[in-house]
Amino acid sequence: MMSKWKEKYRQFREWQERPYEVQPMSQEEHDCATCSTHYTGNYCPRCGQSASIGRYSFKNAILLFLNVWGLGNRGMFRTLRDLIFRPGYMIRDYLSGMQMAYFPPFKMLFLLTALSVIVAHGVNLRGRTVDDQRQDAIDIVAQSGDGSGIEMPVLDMIDRTVDLQERFPNLLSLTTVFCLTVFYYLFFRKSKNIPDLRFSEFLIAMVYTANMLTIYEVTLAFLGVNSTYATLASVLTVIPLKQLSGFSWTRTILSMVAAFTIFYILAVFLGIVIYIALTLAGVIPPPVLPE
Repeated sequence: MMSKWKEKYRQFREWQERPYEVQPMSQEEHDCATCSTHYTGNYCPRCGQSASIGRYSFKNAILLFLNVWGLGNRGMFRTLRDLIFRPGYMIRDYLSGMQMAYFPPFKMLFLLTALSVIVAHGVNLRGRTVDDQRQDAIDIVAQSGDGSGIEMPVLDMIDRTVDLQERFPNLLSLTTVFCLTVFYYLFFRKSKNIPDLRFSEFLIAMVYTANMLTIYEVTLAFLGVNSTYATLASVLTVIPLKQLSGFSWTRTILSMVAAFTIFYILAVFLGIVIYIALTLAGVIPPPVLPE
């Protein structure tokens, strides 16, 4: 029994590392229904219409509807599958030039962010809204407080952060990904699998990684899991970075911890400076501490 599972795992590992293989071109001859061009293959060389398109049907109608939202091609579903089961290897294939096989990273980020907003506003199994998630975070801070009033600025910051997430979800996602990329690149720029990894390439890798995390977070949010626990899915970042870089698990984890620690310290410092500046300017009222 054990040997059977080992063999299945070996086959799975081989599938993970094997790049996507494009199906061979059809040798059948066709007459394009749009431009009447006679050709051999899967697509018309003149207008690009697929040879599989025939008479109008409900199936075609559904695919056309999905195409409007960028979901009606196999590249999207292949990208979702590979981001779950072989994220780092998929990113490697995309960076090596296999771009037609996968959904564009930034377009996917915007679609997933929009989906996360929809789920956060109540389209989930438990009917939880973004206000419920806000209250969860407030309750955690309030319960951890000692009654001194120090937690009030933290509660105010949570409230403002949630408001920003609601108003500018795409901008906030892109800003977060870009800032993290700057620090992570310091530790992963000399990877084994891609020795000459460029910053622009690593940015694409981090966007796809963010897409992977959003897939898990949206799924957990749809199932009604507390957002605080859903955020823990961010630890899965280690998987694509390990597969992409070729580093050991230990080096990958230590590099991630070092990069995130630097990012977190600078972010906290910058947040304190901005908070003090806004308080001195009268934009934010100063916290009232008990005597």
